[in-house]
Amino acid sequence: MIIYSETITARLRYIGDFIGKEISKGPLTFTNNKDEFSRYSGIKISYSPRSICPDQFWIQPHNLLFETGIKEQEAGCFEWNGSKAFFKTNGDLPFDIFAASFYLLSRYEEYLPHTKDMYGRYAHVNSIAYRENFLNIPLVNKWLDMLRNLLKQKFPVSTISHSPFTFLPTYDIDEAWSFKHKQWWRTMGAVLKDLLSGRTRNYSLRRKVLNDRASDPYDSYAWMDELHEEYKLKPRYFFLVAGKTKTYDKNTPPNGNAFQELIRQHAAKYMIGLHPSWQSGDDPLLISKEKETVEKAAGISVVSSRQHYIRFTLPQTFRYLVDAGIKEDFSMGYGSINGFRASVASPFFWYDLEKEWSTSLLLYPFCYMEANSFFEQKLSSWQALDEMAYYYNEVKKVNGTFITIWHNTFLGTSARFNGWRDVYRQFIKEISA
Repeated sequence: MIIYSETITARLRYIGDFIGKEISKGPLTFTNNKDEFSRYSGIKISYSPRSICPDQFWIQPHNLLFETGIKEQEAGCFEWNGSKAFFKTNGDLPFDIFAASFYLLSRYEEYLPHTKDMYGRYAHVNSIAYRENFLNIPLVNKWLDMLRNLLKQKFPVSTISHSPFTFLPTYDIDEAWSFKHKQWWRTMGAVLKDLLSGRTRNYSLRRKVLNDRASDPYDSYAWMDELHEEYKLKPRYFFLVAGKTKTYDKNTPPNGNAFQELIRQHAAKYMIGLHPSWQSGDDPLLISKEKETVEKAAGISVVSSRQHYIRFTLPQTFRYLVDAGIKEDFSMGYGSINGFRASVASPFFWYDLEKEWSTSLLLYPFCYMEANSFFEQKLSSWQALDEMAYYYNEVKKVNGTFITIWHNTFLGTSARFNGWRDVYRQFIKEISA
């Protein structure tokens, strides 16, 4: 595939590489030479104000990919082929699919002034996907499907490709155990709280667990292992290893033997990564320290991460991750609602808008987290099953990568999350049938 443009910018090269990878098996070439473009015998896309030759696919550009800097953009959303589109132009498509895809993947709007949510994060209500009602759709993938079909009509002998659908279950281990392996002062404080609040059942259960007469409510690891083995799943685990216990970091002490052994066991069977603490959002030097903690326990190098509470700010957080040696991040989604934050269900490299360059940090977007269903959207476990099935089917339609986030806490035996492990098993059973 060849792309012609009078000017080849870093933005154009970035989004052209992404689209080329998604739709073409062959190599991708950029050129600003009209003769070279006209002679090319494969897929030819002209990204220019005027048509170049008859045997081309013509996309008339919006200004976005030829600009530098960040400013408010007038999107102008409209309906096309049953989907939303924006950056309307002329050509063989009624909009600039390159510029619109770049706007969504780069998270351009998150660099603009915006309000924060209660946790200081980019609020999903600011996004064009939420305002225009396509947050629950992998819109970029749908656009690419339409582009594939149009290119097949124009170039019937071309090597148009489609990535295979992939399901990737992931887990965040925020609190490895509910009662066991905690600092003595935390245990004593919890006991007093139970007694003063009249929570006699919780007090009784805590005593049984600590005396090894009952299993810990958050200890769901053997159950998860059995599920993975039964359905041949290859999950990823992310461990929170904050050195200090704070309001949002309530993990088990990371240097304790039990927690270290838990990390070792999972590293021997699965891909594991770092779950950078809330505190690391205020002190980025902690990312490397926490990464070293996981690596020391696991005995392997750790190159993947997902932000605790999905707390990140662009571009700073991702720069800190790159500096710490992280190569893959799984934070691209919202911690306040389920859906497609970047409107895509395929991995993509992060583009640093301020520095105007494509980085080596590969982002894996998720669209479903059970904590959003439970805490934010107030769904029952069986309503959440329907929601998860919806997102699974949406991603499968476009042959994307369906990434879910679950926590060991929801999959244990805690009365608070009663029924959620049943729903998860039911979901896995249904999609594996």
